[in-house]
Amino acid sequence: MADIGLAKDQLKSIIERIERLEEEKKAISDDIKDVFGEAKANGFDTKVLRQIVRLRKQDMAEREEQETIRDLYMHALGMLPDTSGDEAE
Repeated sequence: MADIGLAKDQLKSIIERIERLEEEKKAISDDIKDVFGEAKANGFDTKVLRQIVRLRKQDMAEREEQETIRDLYMHALGMLPDTSGDEAE
């Protein structure tokens, strides 16, 4: 029975730690929302800011690979000018 009491205490401790971390996560999320609100109030485009934050998390090689693939897709869809040097006659 002592094992059940110990497991119960461990479980309660784990749950309480998770709850505390969830509260901290919510507070941080609210702080981030406030900073984006401040940026918007100062005329910054928050959608672009979010993209920049996401890009800064990536390493350079990963970012370059994604940009190359994106440019390839956009070119195939006619969204970028033909840069091959061949001119249509």
